[in-house]
Amino acid sequence: MKKVLLTGITGFLGAHTAIRLLEKGYAVTGTLRSQSRASSIRKVIASHTDKTAYLTLEVADLNDAVIWKTLTQDVDFVQHIASPFPRNIPKHEEELIHPAKEGTLNVLRAAQANGVKRVVVTSSIAAIVYGKSSDALTKTMDETDWTDLSLRKDTTPYFRSKTIAEKAAWDFASKHPEMELVTVLPGAILGPVLEDDFGTSANIVIKLLDGSTPALPKIGFDIIDVRSVADLLILAMEKKQAAHNRYLASAGYRMFSEMAKVLKENFPDRKLPSWEMPNFLVKVFATIDPSVAPILVDLGKKRKVNNQKAVRQLGWEPKSVEEAIVSCAQSVMEKGIVK
Repeated sequence: MKKVLLTGITGFLGAHTAIRLLEKGYAVTGTLRSQSRASSIRKVIASHTDKTAYLTLEVADLNDAVIWKTLTQDVDFVQHIASPFPRNIPKHEEELIHPAKEGTLNVLRAAQANGVKRVVVTSSIAAIVYGKSSDALTKTMDETDWTDLSLRKDTTPYFRSKTIAEKAAWDFASKHPEMELVTVLPGAILGPVLEDDFGTSANIVIKLLDGSTPALPKIGFDIIDVRSVADLLILAMEKKQAAHNRYLASAGYRMFSEMAKVLKENFPDRKLPSWEMPNFLVKVFATIDPSVAPILVDLGKKRKVNNQKAVRQLGWEPKSVEEAIVSCAQSVMEKGIVK
């Protein structure tokens, strides 16, 4: 039985990936930040698979280099998913950048020291599509592109943290080619929420459904279903040809107005916003609701990407954007997150 160390098992993507790994016959050691979450996450996972006998939970801090030396012993693969993702922009961006970069390096150093064959790191589309000039935004981007950290007006602390952490990972891997590194870069992750501790991206759907978004900002994102990202993480782990590659995870780009339309068609009884807010009003709204601030960088801009590398090389078949939106909405209503 092959063993997988999975960091961040209590997260939205971490839990879904753990379920899929267990169902595929892997033994999984999942890490979490606090023992207080152990029983609840085990219960959540047990409600989706009967193979939790092969699930071990360990408390580990990304900043603790010593614990990873222990946890990566006798492990076949590492799925490094854990990373800080705040609902609001922190006052000091190092609060994000330092743990994202050093946490990734702590895991990689330990994996390399213990002879782990392959590490899959979950990065973000944010490490590709930001820090762009107007000219650069006219082009379709792919895995060969990187976010330019010098154009700070077109980045945020979170986007910079993901870019810096991934670049640090590739720099480390270049010095240790015997350890295979693969990175997966998802867009906004939607899909079915498993518990109240949901992924930050689910707020896109929640805010449309619960009335807290009075009008629609002229903003769009690349969207992907959480189950499709989990599938891609496992393909990136298993497929020989994935070694030393980056893979974008997107099923397509949708504006807020298009997302609202999908929700209205599927939930006609819900009152949903339909008016598109002028950009200046979105900026005013962001001063009232700080959670809006991170998306201001996308106002009036469209970032185009090509998602075909994973499809072509690994046989990945992502679920549709509509499925991701609708399943997310159904789950947050069923769980009472949206009344």
